[in-house]
Amino acid sequence: MMNVERVQQIDALLRENFSPEFLEIIDDSHHHIGHAGAKNGAGHFTVKICSDAFVGKTLVQRHKMVYSALDSMMHSEIHALSIEATVPNK
Repeated sequence: MMNVERVQQIDALLRENFSPEFLEIIDDSHHHIGHAGAKNGAGHFTVKICSDAFVGKTLVQRHKMVYSALDSMMHSEIHALSIEATVPNK
């Protein structure tokens, strides 16, 4: 799977699970060329997500929620994931 397809799949899974007010997925893979984890072809990504689903959750709980939503990709398509999970300002 190409990284463009991975970004699209990450986007779809996160939108389905969290109905975010804001979602940005950044492909950081080009920063990791030659890195051992990049050799198998899996990507490195940053996810910036803002959702009501995170209200009342700790940072660790938010990260676990995102990892759970992306579980099907975590062992094959995603090698590294940086997460910024926030709640809306209301």
